[in-house]
Amino acid sequence: MLTLSHIIESLSGMPFAGGQQVITDVVIDSRLAIPGSLFVAIPGERTDGHLYVEAAFAKGAVAALIQKDVPNFYTLDLRKPITFEMASGFKIPVCLRVADTVSALQAAAKFWRSRLNVRVVGVTGSVGKTTTKEIVAAVLSSRYRTLKSKGNFNNEIGLPISLLQATEAHERAVLEMGFYQLGEIALLCDIAKPQVGVVNNVYAVHLQRAGSIENIAQGKGELVVSLPPDGVAVLNKDESLVMDMSRLAKCRIITYGLDPQADVWASDVIGLGLDGIRFQLHYAKARETLHIRFPMLGRHSVHTALRAVAVGLVEGLTWQEIIGGLQGMEAQSQLRLYAVTGPGRSLIVDDSYNASPESMIAALNLLDDMDARRRVAVLGDMLELGEYEEQGHRMVGKRAADVVDKLITIGKRAEIIAEEAQLCGLSAKQIIRMSDRESAQTYLRENLSEGD
Repeated sequence: MLTLSHIIESLSGMPFAGGQQVITDVVIDSRLAIPGSLFVAIPGERTDGHLYVEAAFAKGAVAALIQKDVPNFYTLDLRKPITFEMASGFKIPVCLRVADTVSALQAAAKFWRSRLNVRVVGVTGSVGKTTTKEIVAAVLSSRYRTLKSKGNFNNEIGLPISLLQATEAHERAVLEMGFYQLGEIALLCDIAKPQVGVVNNVYAVHLQRAGSIENIAQGKGELVVSLPPDGVAVLNKDESLVMDMSRLAKCRIITYGLDPQADVWASDVIGLGLDGIRFQLHYAKARETLHIRFPMLGRHSVHTALRAVAVGLVEGLTWQEIIGGLQGMEAQSQLRLYAVTGPGRSLIVDDSYNASPESMIAALNLLDDMDARRRVAVLGDMLELGEYEEQGHRMVGKRAADVVDKLITIGKRAEIIAEEAQLCGLSAKQIIRMSDRESAQTYLRENLSEGD
């Protein structure tokens, strides 16, 4: 179990006899502190975590990482060697003074990772990271004790926090790795040391920050570069920018997709609306064809299933274990895509967590698969598309014209969706342009009915 002495040793470079308290959680929000937790005080643009050290201690935190002095609490300064006098005066709760709390958090996670005998699966991609992480973890859990990232904890703060949840009992860890700038995934890999790397796709998500689609591909490719010679890269055969990463690999590659040349591939994919999808699964090394029913919504989710199958095969699972994981209760969680009853007994499918042209089109494909009296799409602005902004919105508008009976757009950028949909065949009466969400909510409450 992770103890306070492990944290101190990781930051001081010296074994520490005190601090045998087990760390029950690592938090950056004092409101989430529990007895035994470690609070990491991070200065931010809106507030400063150092202001909440006392609140974290009041809720039972045993220690706080700080980079500024916090008065009235015992402090162990880890910027200098620990002396006998410092060790003998040790008491709880303790402030651990470091030069930079984020760097210290990362160092602690890297140290703890080095002490664990756990195989790490890293997951990256422009869309679908969290869903893939959840399903891969569900499949691996069929045999192994498996840790997975908390929520979408996928950055330089979230991944170390997730990794510090691991115990000596964990056999596998599935960690999500996000990309915002070059070098970020390389840093996460240096901390987590993944043996398996899964790359979903490369799309124009966060393009404004990344600068170019080539930078996004390079950033995602850092996961492949980091894999050891005895590791495995799991790559999407249907995405050319992902397959270009194969030249970066110094390890074995297994591919997945709808392309029959992939190692793991699917055919005859049929959307079943709210009942998920079914498809035929093929594996290059096996002669039999498996008929799979997968409970996640949308035909696009076949790629999620294939990633999990590929990782399961890499990790030595049987077909029975893999299929059981795909169809288990965890796999049935729709994560950020879910259906609820709406006004007038209509059905609302909510996929509003994040938006990219590809994810919006996937949601429209799901809408197309569903039996409905009338199909209504409510689409808003897609942000951070950079030079791809107009093209991305027009792609969505073109697909919407093929699917919907009524299109509601919200926001200035989304007007491009409406414009393209009308050019592609929707009438002016079928399109409603809104400037804000409140207006759209009012319209939906007044106009939706059973069968919509």
